[in-house]
Amino acid sequence: MARLDGKVAIITGAASGMGRATARLFAAEGARLVLADVNVDGGEQVVSEIKATGGDATFRRVDVSRGAEVEAMVTTALDTYSGLDVLFNNAGIEGESTWLVDCTEENFDRTIAINLKGVFLGLKYALPHMAQQGRGSIINTASIAGLVGWRSGAAYSASKGGVVILTKTAALEYARFNVRVNAICPGVIHTPMVERITGGGEAIDRLKGSQPMPRLGEAEDIAGMALFLASDESTFITGAALPVDGGYTAR
Repeated sequence: MARLDGKVAIITGAASGMGRATARLFAAEGARLVLADVNVDGGEQVVSEIKATGGDATFRRVDVSRGAEVEAMVTTALDTYSGLDVLFNNAGIEGESTWLVDCTEENFDRTIAINLKGVFLGLKYALPHMAQQGRGSIINTASIAGLVGWRSGAAYSASKGGVVILTKTAALEYARFNVRVNAICPGVIHTPMVERITGGGEAIDRLKGSQPMPRLGEAEDIAGMALFLASDESTFITGAALPVDGGYTAR
Protein backbone atom coordinates (compact mmCIF):
# COMPACT_ATOMS: atom_id res chain seq x y z
CA MET A 1 0.00 0.00 0.00
CA ALA A 2 1.33 3.45 -0.93
CA ARG A 3 1.96 5.83 1.94
CA LEU A 4 -0.59 8.45 0.85
CA ASP A 5 -3.31 6.22 -0.57
CA GLY A 6 -6.70 7.88 -0.23
CA LYS A 7 -5.27 11.26 0.81
CA VAL A 8 -5.98 14.59 -0.88
CA ALA A 9 -3.13 17.11 -0.83
CA ILE A 10 -2.59 20.71 -1.91
CA ILE A 11 0.93 21.82 -2.79
CA THR A 12 1.70 25.49 -3.39
CA GLY A 13 4.76 26.56 -5.33
CA ALA A 14 4.35 23.29 -7.22
CA ALA A 15 5.68 24.38 -10.61
CA SER A 16 9.38 24.01 -9.79
CA GLY A 17 12.01 23.06 -7.26
CA MET A 18 10.89 21.52 -3.97
CA GLY A 19 7.21 21.80 -4.79
CA ARG A 20 7.60 19.98 -8.09
CA ALA A 21 9.66 17.19 -6.51
CA THR A 22 7.09 16.82 -3.74
CA ALA A 23 4.21 16.71 -6.20
CA ARG A 24 5.85 13.86 -8.08
CA LEU A 25 6.59 11.92 -4.90
CA PHE A 26 3.13 12.45 -3.40
CA ALA A 27 1.51 11.29 -6.64
CA ALA A 28 3.72 8.20 -6.72
CA GLU A 29 2.59 7.44 -3.16
CA GLY A 30 -1.08 7.58 -4.09
CA ALA A 31 -2.17 11.13 -3.24
CA ARG A 32 -4.71 13.05 -5.30
CA LEU A 33 -3.33 16.53 -5.80
CA VAL A 34 -4.28 20.14 -6.27
CA LEU A 35 -1.16 21.94 -7.47
CA ALA A 36 -0.95 25.71 -7.15
CA ASP A 37 1.49 28.28 -8.49
CA VAL A 38 1.60 31.62 -10.32
CA ASN A 39 3.62 29.85 -13.03
CA VAL A 40 0.81 28.40 -15.14
CA ASP A 41 2.96 26.71 -17.78
CA GLY A 42 5.19 25.05 -15.19
CA GLY A 43 2.27 23.94 -13.06
CA GLU A 44 0.34 22.45 -15.95
CA GLN A 45 3.48 20.63 -17.07
CA VAL A 46 3.78 18.96 -13.67
CA VAL A 47 0.12 17.90 -13.86
CA SER A 48 0.74 16.40 -17.30
CA GLU A 49 3.76 14.47 -16.00
CA ILE A 50 1.76 13.08 -13.09
CA LYS A 51 -1.18 12.05 -15.26
CA ALA A 52 1.20 10.37 -17.74
CA THR A 53 2.32 8.05 -14.94
CA GLY A 54 -1.23 7.25 -13.84
CA GLY A 55 -1.55 9.86 -11.10
CA ASP A 56 -4.42 12.23 -10.36
CA ALA A 57 -3.73 15.96 -10.22
CA THR A 58 -5.28 19.28 -11.13
CA PHE A 59 -3.71 22.74 -11.40
CA ARG A 60 -4.96 26.10 -10.19
CA ARG A 61 -3.22 29.44 -10.62
CA VAL A 62 -2.89 30.94 -7.16
CA ASP A 63 -1.18 34.02 -5.77
CA VAL A 64 -0.79 32.92 -2.15
CA SER A 65 -0.69 36.52 -0.90
CA ARG A 66 -4.36 36.96 -1.92
CA GLY A 67 -6.91 35.53 0.45
CA ALA A 68 -9.68 35.00 -2.10
CA GLU A 69 -7.34 32.93 -4.31
CA VAL A 70 -6.15 30.79 -1.41
CA GLU A 71 -9.73 30.21 -0.26
CA ALA A 72 -10.68 29.18 -3.82
CA MET A 73 -7.69 26.80 -3.89
CA VAL A 74 -8.99 25.00 -0.80
CA THR A 75 -12.49 24.93 -2.27
CA THR A 76 -11.07 23.33 -5.42
CA ALA A 77 -9.70 20.43 -3.38
CA LEU A 78 -13.01 20.00 -1.55
CA ASP A 79 -15.11 20.20 -4.71
CA THR A 80 -12.81 18.05 -6.88
CA TYR A 81 -11.81 15.37 -4.38
CA SER A 82 -14.36 15.77 -1.56
CA GLY A 83 -11.77 16.39 1.13
CA LEU A 84 -8.42 17.78 2.20
CA ASP A 85 -5.90 15.78 4.21
CA VAL A 86 -2.59 17.52 3.53
CA LEU A 87 -1.57 21.10 2.79
CA PHE A 88 2.04 21.86 1.87
CA ASN A 89 2.45 25.64 2.16
CA ASN A 90 5.60 25.71 0.06
CA ALA A 91 5.34 28.80 -2.18
CA GLY A 92 8.02 31.39 -1.50
CA ILE A 93 10.45 33.90 -2.93
CA GLU A 94 13.97 34.90 -1.98
CA GLY A 95 13.41 38.65 -2.31
CA GLU A 96 16.30 41.01 -2.86
CA SER A 97 19.62 40.27 -1.16
CA THR A 98 20.61 43.47 0.66
CA TRP A 99 21.85 44.60 4.03
CA LEU A 100 19.02 45.55 6.35
CA VAL A 101 19.33 49.33 5.95
CA ASP A 102 19.30 48.99 2.16
CA CYS A 103 16.20 46.79 2.12
CA THR A 104 13.34 48.73 0.55
CA GLU A 105 9.87 48.77 2.02
CA GLU A 106 8.59 47.28 -1.24
CA ASN A 107 10.98 44.31 -1.00
CA PHE A 108 10.17 43.76 2.67
CA ASP A 109 6.41 43.93 2.11
CA ARG A 110 6.44 41.61 -0.92
CA THR A 111 8.64 39.02 0.79
CA ILE A 112 6.49 38.99 3.90
CA ALA A 113 3.29 38.88 1.83
CA ILE A 114 4.29 35.74 -0.07
CA ASN A 115 6.45 33.86 2.43
CA LEU A 116 4.58 34.58 5.66
CA LYS A 117 1.12 35.89 4.81
CA GLY A 118 0.80 33.13 2.23
CA VAL A 119 1.32 30.52 4.95
CA PHE A 120 -1.11 32.34 7.24
CA LEU A 121 -3.79 32.30 4.54
CA GLY A 122 -3.24 28.62 3.81
CA LEU A 123 -3.67 27.83 7.49
CA LYS A 124 -6.69 30.11 7.82
CA TYR A 125 -8.66 28.43 5.06
CA ALA A 126 -7.53 24.81 5.47
CA LEU A 127 -7.69 24.42 9.25
CA PRO A 128 -11.49 24.65 9.67
CA HIS A 129 -12.06 21.79 7.20
CA MET A 130 -9.38 19.60 8.75
CA ALA A 131 -10.70 20.28 12.24
CA GLN A 132 -14.23 19.36 11.17
CA GLN A 133 -13.09 16.02 9.75
CA GLY A 134 -10.87 15.34 12.78
CA ARG A 135 -7.56 14.89 11.00
CA GLY A 136 -5.03 16.59 8.77
CA SER A 137 -1.41 17.50 8.26
CA ILE A 138 -0.15 20.95 7.32
CA ILE A 139 3.48 21.37 6.33
CA ASN A 140 5.01 24.83 6.04
CA THR A 141 8.25 25.63 4.26
CA ALA A 142 10.38 27.74 6.58
CA SER A 143 14.20 27.84 6.29
CA ILE A 144 17.38 27.62 8.30
CA ALA A 145 17.32 31.41 7.77
CA GLY A 146 14.34 31.37 10.14
CA LEU A 147 16.42 29.61 12.80
CA VAL A 148 19.68 31.57 12.63
CA GLY A 149 20.69 35.04 11.46
CA TRP A 150 21.33 35.52 7.75
CA ARG A 151 23.39 38.42 6.43
CA SER A 152 21.80 40.28 3.52
CA GLY A 153 18.49 38.57 4.12
CA ALA A 154 16.55 40.65 6.64
CA ALA A 155 13.19 40.36 4.88
CA TYR A 156 13.65 36.70 4.00
CA SER A 157 14.82 35.74 7.49
CA ALA A 158 12.00 37.70 9.12
CA SER A 159 9.46 35.94 6.91
CA LYS A 160 10.83 32.47 7.60
CA GLY A 161 11.24 33.07 11.34
CA GLY A 162 7.61 34.14 11.31
CA VAL A 163 6.66 30.88 9.61
CA VAL A 164 8.34 28.90 12.41
CA ILE A 165 6.38 30.67 15.16
CA LEU A 166 3.14 30.64 13.17
CA THR A 167 3.59 26.90 12.77
CA LYS A 168 3.97 26.37 16.50
CA THR A 169 0.96 28.56 17.29
CA ALA A 170 -1.29 26.73 14.83
CA ALA A 171 -0.04 23.38 16.13
CA LEU A 172 -1.01 24.28 19.70
CA GLU A 173 -4.43 25.56 18.70
CA TYR A 174 -5.40 22.56 16.57
CA ALA A 175 -3.72 19.60 18.27
CA ARG A 176 -7.02 18.78 20.04
CA PHE A 177 -8.63 18.31 16.61
CA ASN A 178 -5.95 15.80 15.54
CA VAL A 179 -4.56 18.29 13.02
CA ARG A 180 -0.78 18.42 12.90
CA VAL A 181 1.19 21.50 11.80
CA ASN A 182 4.93 21.30 11.20
CA ALA A 183 7.61 23.26 9.40
CA ILE A 184 10.47 22.08 7.23
CA CYS A 185 13.56 24.27 7.45
CA PRO A 186 15.61 23.62 4.31
CA GLY A 187 19.28 24.41 4.18
CA VAL A 188 20.93 25.27 0.89
CA ILE A 189 18.95 23.23 -1.62
CA HIS A 190 19.98 23.04 -5.27
CA THR A 191 16.90 24.64 -6.82
CA PRO A 192 16.28 27.38 -9.40
CA MET A 193 16.08 29.87 -6.51
CA VAL A 194 19.61 29.03 -5.34
CA GLU A 195 20.86 29.24 -8.92
CA ARG A 196 19.37 32.74 -9.15
CA ILE A 197 20.86 33.87 -5.84
CA THR A 198 24.36 32.54 -6.45
CA GLY A 199 24.68 32.76 -10.20
CA GLY A 200 25.63 29.06 -10.25
CA GLY A 201 29.02 27.72 -11.29
CA GLU A 202 31.88 28.38 -8.88
CA ALA A 203 29.55 29.89 -6.29
CA ILE A 204 27.74 26.56 -6.05
CA ASP A 205 31.05 24.76 -5.59
CA ARG A 206 32.01 27.14 -2.75
CA LEU A 207 28.68 26.51 -1.04
CA LYS A 208 29.26 22.78 -1.22
CA GLY A 209 32.60 23.21 0.49
CA SER A 210 31.06 25.20 3.35
CA GLN A 211 28.59 22.46 4.31
CA PRO A 212 29.25 19.84 7.03
CA MET A 213 27.97 17.36 4.45
CA PRO A 214 29.99 18.52 1.43
CA ARG A 215 27.10 18.79 -0.99
CA LEU A 216 23.99 20.83 -1.51
CA GLY A 217 20.63 19.42 -0.68
CA GLU A 218 18.38 18.32 -3.51
CA ALA A 219 14.69 19.02 -3.94
CA GLU A 220 14.05 15.33 -3.34
CA ASP A 221 15.54 15.65 0.18
CA ILE A 222 12.76 18.09 1.06
CA ALA A 223 10.13 16.00 -0.70
CA GLY A 224 11.12 13.01 1.43
CA MET A 225 10.62 14.96 4.65
CA ALA A 226 7.30 16.33 3.39
CA LEU A 227 6.17 12.79 2.61
CA PHE A 228 7.02 11.65 6.14
CA LEU A 229 5.09 14.54 7.67
CA ALA A 230 2.13 14.00 5.34
CA SER A 231 1.95 10.28 6.06
CA ASP A 232 0.54 8.39 9.04
CA GLU A 233 4.11 7.64 10.12
CA SER A 234 4.30 11.02 11.87
CA THR A 235 1.01 11.11 13.76
CA PHE A 236 2.58 12.23 17.07
CA ILE A 237 4.69 15.03 15.59
CA THR A 238 3.31 18.56 15.67
CA GLY A 239 4.72 22.03 16.24
CA ALA A 240 8.18 20.99 15.05
CA ALA A 241 10.57 23.03 12.92
CA LEU A 242 12.73 20.36 11.31
CA PRO A 243 16.03 21.32 9.67
CA VAL A 244 16.94 19.47 6.48
CA ASP A 245 20.30 21.10 6.08
CA GLY A 246 23.16 18.60 6.00
CA GLY A 247 24.20 19.66 9.50
CA TYR A 248 24.42 23.41 8.84
CA THR A 249 22.59 24.49 12.00
CA ALA A 250 24.38 21.90 14.16
CA ARG A 251 27.39 24.20 14.34
